[in-house]
Formats: sequence, C-alpha cells, structure tokens
Amino acid sequence: MDSCVCAALAARDTEAAALHVNYGQRTAERERWAFERICDDLGIRRRLVIRNESLGIIGGSALTDENIEVPEAGEQIGAQIPVTYVPFRNAHFLAAAVSWAEVLGAEKIYIGAVEQDSSGYPDCRPEYYRAFNAVIKAGTAEGKIQVVAPLIALRKLEIVRLGMELGAPFDLTWSCYSREDKACGVCESCVLRRRAFAEAKTQDPIPYLPPEHLQRVARH
Repeated sequence: MDSCVCAALAARDTEAAALHVNYGQRTAERERWAFERICDDLGIRRRLVIRNESLGIIGGSALTDENIEVPEAGEQIGAQIPVTYVPFRNAHFLAAAVSWAEVLGAEKIYIGAVEQDSSGYPDCRPEYYRAFNAVIKAGTAEGKIQVVAPLIALRKLEIVRLGMELGAPFDLTWSCYSREDKACGVCESCVLRRRAFAEAKTQDPIPYLPPEHLQRVARH
C-alpha cells in the first residue's frame, strides 16, 4: 500500500521507472502480480525485476523462513522489532536501485518507508536514509543520487487519504505477510492497513478471510 502511494507520487512528478525485488518472501507471486498491475495503472513503462537469493538463504525472518511462523498482531504494534523484520533488507533493495539509477541517469530514488504507525523496523527510520544518502554520495560516480522517503512521517490514515487524492490503485495492492489468495487480516501489516482504512472511513478494496477469522483480533 505504501509503495503504491509512493509510486503514484513518483509517476506524478517524474518520468518514473520501477524496481521490484523477489527476495524469497512468502507472498512473492502476489507481490509480483501487484507490481506489474500497479505499473500498468500508473503508466510506468520502464521496469526492472530482480531476484535476491541472499535474504532467503540468510533467513532469520518469518517472511523468508517457513520454520518461523508469521505472528498475529499484538496489542502494541511497534513496541519491539518483530520476527517479520528481514535483516537489513532495505539496504539490499536500495543498493540495486542505486546501481540502476546510475545506469538510467536518475537522480532520485523513491521508497515507501514509513516510521509512524509501523511495525518498528530499524530500516524505516529517517536517520537510516540520511546515512544511506551519505554512502551514495561517497560511493557513486557523480554523487548526485538521493533517496527520498516522502511518506516516512505520515500516519497510515494520512497515506490512505493521500492515495485517494492521487487515485492510487489500492485494489491492486497487497499487504498481507502470509497469504496470497485472501489477506489474513491478523498479521501486523493487515491490522495496520485495516485500521487505516477504517479511520479514513473508506472501504479497503482487497479481499480478506471471513469475519469469524478476523474477529480474533481485538479492534482498537
């Protein structure tokens, strides 16, 4: 959802190109489907799909290791780093994006990282991107590329509202950590998403498991 809104901003303001990374995540096929359809909707023609096998081999995350169960959301989301954190994942994504940006002659890399109303991942904090930009400046040919995270200070409610203003295709997005047919509704990502749409007083357009399954999660 966040990446879609970020892509909508990039497509509005630039001649955007889009990067998708398959890193062995549980919902890889559904996310790839979403990537292609969202790009079609936003008119993004230049696309790059890459495979990063290292994160799956390294493991250590419920998203990449089938032996680690994706947990249901707790009462205090973001209070501690959850098992769905993929160790240093965004650095892998950004490294590929910077390399491609140098080839394309691009000067900005948009990423949909969010600090507010999030699971508390350390690679979604503003200081992380300030540090990464310093690395880019020191380690690229011209040092002109900059990572921007336009949603990082927004609450999920604000992201939904912004997406609606931009006409972002929320019906094509996928947030669930564990399923590809119908969203589970109980993982942290699903709970944060459902809460945001509820606060925005608008219908979330993606399919979820039946209400009797969702009732296991306390409503906040």
